[in-house]
Amino acid sequence: MSDAPLIAWDHVGKSFDEGRVKAVDDVSLDVAEGEFLAIVGGSGSGKTTLLRLANRLIEADSGSVRIEGEDVRAVDPIGLRRRIGYVFQSGGLFPHFSVAGNIGITPKLLGTPPEEISARVDELLDLVRLERGKHRDRFPHELSGGQRQRVGVARALAARPRIVLMDEPFGALDPLTRDALGEDYRALHEKLGLTTVMITHDMTEAVLLADRVAVMRAGQLLAEGTPSGLAKADDAYVGELLGTPRRQAERLAKLLPKDGAA
Repeated sequence: MSDAPLIAWDHVGKSFDEGRVKAVDDVSLDVAEGEFLAIVGGSGSGKTTLLRLANRLIEADSGSVRIEGEDVRAVDPIGLRRRIGYVFQSGGLFPHFSVAGNIGITPKLLGTPPEEISARVDELLDLVRLERGKHRDRFPHELSGGQRQRVGVARALAARPRIVLMDEPFGALDPLTRDALGEDYRALHEKLGLTTVMITHDMTEAVLLADRVAVMRAGQLLAEGTPSGLAKADDAYVGELLGTPRRQAERLAKLLPKDGAA
């Protein structure tokens, strides 16, 4: 693992509505190679804007964003996006493409031979725990929400990226599916040696999945650190966010019997 960050936001600013809405306000944040970072905050906190600056879906007004040591402004945006995996909240699948077509789209655009794409699709379906025979030729409307999201993860991994960006990837799923898919993705992150940045509004999810958590509010980075390190932050909003998983754990401990209890 290199000491240099794989992703680096350096004093980044971004405004909308002719400067009246400051979505990201002088944010500096590094992500190390192999790290899983969760960025947490409520609606309008700037977390999704920060994510989209990394692959030039939008451009920064000030500061710089570096990917693998390169300033993204000096890189072709289409080429940049093809080497970074991106998982959308709803899966973001192409409705008129089959599962195989969706997963294989980026390798196809990169000129990968069809037989290699086919083998890669099968490999990825196995990786995200979708049965090839049942799912390969289905279309997105024929899948459950959890299945669509698994296809979205497979598509993000198809071109073997080092970096995966995830925008509320599990937020629209039912609790059981969300928990299972979160655990499965964390295992893939480890197995494939990925560097992952996940946007979420759920502090419990962030604490359970990420190595490090960054908290944003009103465009500013309030605090970042390991879950235990964040507990020492003196910001009231950070404390409020951390209080949610604590309260849930305490209530569950009271309501559920201990192991072995009747």
